[in-house]
Amino acid sequence: MESTVASKLEALSKLQSIDSQLDEIKRVRGDLPEEVQDLEDEIEGYEVRVRKFDDEVAGLNDSIAQRKQAIKDSENLIRKYEEQQQNVRNNREYDAITKEVELQKLEIQISEKKIKEAHFQIEQKISEIEDTKHRLEERRKDLENKQKELEQIVAESQEEEKKLEDDRQSAASGVEDRLLSAYNRIRKNVRNGLAVVSVKRDACGGCFNTVPPQRQADIAAQKKIIVCEHCGRILAGVELRVF
Repeated sequence: MESTVASKLEALSKLQSIDSQLDEIKRVRGDLPEEVQDLEDEIEGYEVRVRKFDDEVAGLNDSIAQRKQAIKDSENLIRKYEEQQQNVRNNREYDAITKEVELQKLEIQISEKKIKEAHFQIEQKISEIEDTKHRLEERRKDLENKQKELEQIVAESQEEEKKLEDDRQSAASGVEDRLLSAYNRIRKNVRNGLAVVSVKRDACGGCFNTVPPQRQADIAAQKKIIVCEHCGRILAGVELRVF
């Protein structure tokens, strides 16, 4: 039983050592991966905005074209009505045609107003497009610089990281599923990524809370897997004080 527990703790400690080295590699990269992702998301958002503005401008131009055609149609009707007025038989017919002419003139005024409004909106949209494209270009330059910086850092540690990833896969295969699941869960719940620690100076190596002498003896005996009662980390051993 002792050797079995000891071997489990040894396998967990080995896995923790590898993960800590991988964590250090990622720490050196800092926030660069997140910054790159944020810039990519921001750029995508700007690109979507530009396409949206382009579609809106196209829609406004279509509206202008329709209004211009409506003006032509109204002008044609006005000419037709004015010709008809020359052949009316009474005042009632004359007044009816006059109302139709006035209606078409009103339609022309409305269309001209809508065309003017659409041109104003197009100017605004074009200004927004130019402003967005300017910011988009700036973000693309920022992204290019961040990507180069990240690629350089990754290249420097790529070989080491690949070896560690292979070592981790091998080490993880030596840990039973139940323990591996618990180990991964603990790592996710602690800030420094340490799921397996030793007792140092009578305290948990993860949360630094005091570990009672009897509990230290149980940990050192390695008869069963013991976790810190404060932080839940796996306690793999007790480091002896050097005086």
